[in-house]
Amino acid sequence: MRHGVAGRKLGRNTAQRNGLRKTMISQLITHERIETTEAKAKFIRSEVEKLVTTAKRGLKAGEAEGQEGKLNVANARQLAATKVTSSDIVKKLFDTIAPRYAKRAGGYTRILKLGPRKGDSAAMAVIEFVEE
Repeated sequence: MRHGVAGRKLGRNTAQRNGLRKTMISQLITHERIETTEAKAKFIRSEVEKLVTTAKRGLKAGEAEGQEGKLNVANARQLAATKVTSSDIVKKLFDTIAPRYAKRAGGYTRILKLGPRKGDSAAMAVIEFVEE
C-alpha cells in the first residue's frame, strides 16, 4: 500500500525521473509553454512554482543589499546546480520570468487539458506560464 507516499514515479527509476524533471523544467522555462502528458505536467508544476519563487527571493535580496538590477548569486548557483540544465536558463529565469511575477503571490503556471493522444490515448495537456 502507498499510504502517505508522496510524488509520482511515472514508470521510471530514480535517475530517469530526475533527468526527465530537469529536462522538462528547462524546456518550460526556455519556451514558456510545452505540450506533454497530464501526469508529467502535474509532475513538474510544483517544482517550477518553487523555482520562480526562489528567483523572486533572489531578486529581492539583491535589491535589499543595494544592488539594483543584480541578483543574489547564492540563489542562482543553487538553481543552476540542482534544478536546471544550463546557466542560460537560470539567467532567463532571473531576468525575464521572476520580474514578471514580482507582485504575484503564486500560481505562475496553468495546466490546460487537451484530450487523448491519438496513438495511445494518453491524456495530453499544455503547461504554460500565466500571462500578467
